[in-house]
Amino acid sequence: MERYEASQSPDPEEWLALDETVRIELVREFHIEAGEEVPEGGEKIHATIHVIIENQLAMGIEPVPSTIAKLTRQGLDRHEAIHAVGAVLSEDMFDLMKGNEESWNPQRYRRRLEKLTAKRWRRGKW
Repeated sequence: MERYEASQSPDPEEWLALDETVRIELVREFHIEAGEEVPEGGEKIHATIHVIIENQLAMGIEPVPSTIAKLTRQGLDRHEAIHAVGAVLSEDMFDLMKGNEESWNPQRYRRRLEKLTAKRWRRGKW
């Protein structure tokens, strides 16, 4: 794989065969080429969150694939759906780092993804 394109699912085997640093760099390059605005200094973390979601999709870790499918049915493009799921993941990780959670809570992540809709995402209430 030489390029990443957020609007298309990468082949799961090919994606997972790549070194993690290569995946991150491919996603970072995609965002640069797309001219997407990412907060200064946040390019690597943004790409890393993308990679985590793509990894979950490639491994079929539910409810990520079903959430992406639901969000795209509701009108988000695949890239925006990845951002929506990534926002939920980021908030849960931030709570963990702040000490608000003792450990990663996969049930909480699942519940939040199940509640996530395109309408809520667009209103900033995920």
